[in-house]
Amino acid sequence: MARKRVAIFISGRGSNMQALIEAAKNKDYPAEIALVVSNRPDAAGVAYAREAGITATIVDHADYGKDREGFERALQSVLHSSGIEIVCLAGFMRLLTPWFVNKWQGRMINIHPALLPEFKGLDTHARALAAGAKIHGATVHFVSADMDGGPIICQGTVPVLEGDTPTTLAARVLTVEHRIYPVALKWLAEGNLRVTDGRCSVRGTTIPDGIIVPTAASSA
Repeated sequence: MARKRVAIFISGRGSNMQALIEAAKNKDYPAEIALVVSNRPDAAGVAYAREAGITATIVDHADYGKDREGFERALQSVLHSSGIEIVCLAGFMRLLTPWFVNKWQGRMINIHPALLPEFKGLDTHARALAAGAKIHGATVHFVSADMDGGPIICQGTVPVLEGDTPTTLAARVLTVEHRIYPVALKWLAEGNLRVTDGRCSVRGTTIPDGIIVPTAASSA
C-alpha cells in the first residue's frame, strides 16, 4: 500500500511536526511527510523541515490582509499541487473557515494541549491549574468548523502535581503530544478510523498502552 502524502501546517517551532517527521522516517509507517506549510516566514520549524529534506513553503497570511478566502485558496493550491492526502495541524495559529475545513473533512487532524472538550482555545495549562484540575493532557481530533470541536481520535493524560506552573505542566503535556500524534496519524493513514454520529472509533488495530480512545476499540 502506498504511503499517504501528508502536509503539516505550522506557525512556530513545530515540535509536534518534528515528532511526526521522526515517526515517518520508519519505512513501515503508512504516511510520508511530503510538505510543511507555515503562515509565518519566521517560523523556526521551516528550517528544521528543510534540513530534514522536506519541502517547506511559506503562505503568509499577512499578505492577504482580511481576505481569509484568498489565504485559504492559496493553501489549497499548494496542497493540490503537492498531491497531499492528509493535513496535520501542528501549532498552526489560524482559524480555518468552513470552506476549507469542508474540503478536508475526515482528512485533517489537530493536536490540542488539553483533554477536550475541556479547555478549548488558548492558555490551556493556566486554565487547567486555575480550575483545580487533577488530570490534564492532550487530544488529537478531526478538525471541524467548530474550534477544537471535531470528533476526538485519542487522548493522553498526565497528573497535575502540587506546585505545578503552566510551564512545568506544559512540558509534561508536550511529551504526551509527541507520543499520541504519530499514533493518530498512523491510524488515519491506515484507514482505521471511523466517524459515526460525530464520534470517532478505532478499528483493525491495537491501542498502545497509555492512549485513550473515546469508544471501545475493536481488533476486527
